Parts: sequence; structure tokens; C-alpha cells
Amino acid sequence: MLADVNLNTSKMPWREFGGGIDFKTLRTSPETGTWSVLFRCSAGSSFRPHRHLGGGEYLVIKGCMHIRGGAESGGVTARDGDYGYEPNGVLHDQTDFPEETVLFFTNDGPLQFLTDDHKPDFVLDVTMIEELSASAPIAA
Repeated sequence: MLADVNLNTSKMPWREFGGGIDFKTLRTSPETGTWSVLFRCSAGSSFRPHRHLGGGEYLVIKGCMHIRGGAESGGVTARDGDYGYEPNGVLHDQTDFPEETVLFFTNDGPLQFLTDDHKPDFVLDVTMIEELSASAPIAA
């Protein structure tokens, strides 16, 4: 039987993702590889360079996010209420959060995180999201 998903996210604990970033898993789909999370990014935190191995979408709920250096460097600066789509295969250098930021993010596949010189480091996929959701420490 099919079931709807309805979560009271305000009652869910934030889990530590690392580097000043916390997350709440909203949904995972092992059948499709799709996963949806809320990210809470502290001021000064960042996501390392990464490549999308599936299309992704974000909605900035609060705060500010600089993708590829932000608008001043030819990239994107996303603020409260901004939506973005990131296609399969797109490469993002470091994504920075100059202020505390909360964003909804869903990806139709894994993210391949890279080292600073853009060599593959690890892949964040549905399985890893599910494991982190169960085992990552609860954030303060």
C-alpha cells in the first residue's frame, strides 16, 4: 500500500554532517536514488568541490549561499526564497555560506565530492544518507 510522507521537521533533530553543516533527512528512495534533506549551514561553512551525478534542486529558506564564488565572481548568489536547479554532471567548486543558512535540497542521484585539486574523494548517495541519518551525532 502506498503511503504519504508528512514530517514535522521542527521536531526532528539536526544531525551533524560535518564542517559546521547539519542536516535532517526528509526522504530517501533506494529505487530511484533520490534523496531530500534540509541543510543548516553555519556562517563560514562550505561544501567542498563536488560533481552532481544526478540533477539536484535547492530552495534557500533562510540565509545566503555562494555557488562558484557567488555573483561577484560569475557564479550564483542564492538568498531567502531563491530556487535553483543543478543538472546532472555539473561541477561545483566550493559552495560557501557567509551567514547561517537553511536550505531544502533534493538530488536525483549521488554527489561525488572531490579533493581541492578535483580528484574523486567520496560519493554521497542514498545509502550513505540513510546511514548518516541513523548514526551521525545529534547536533547542538
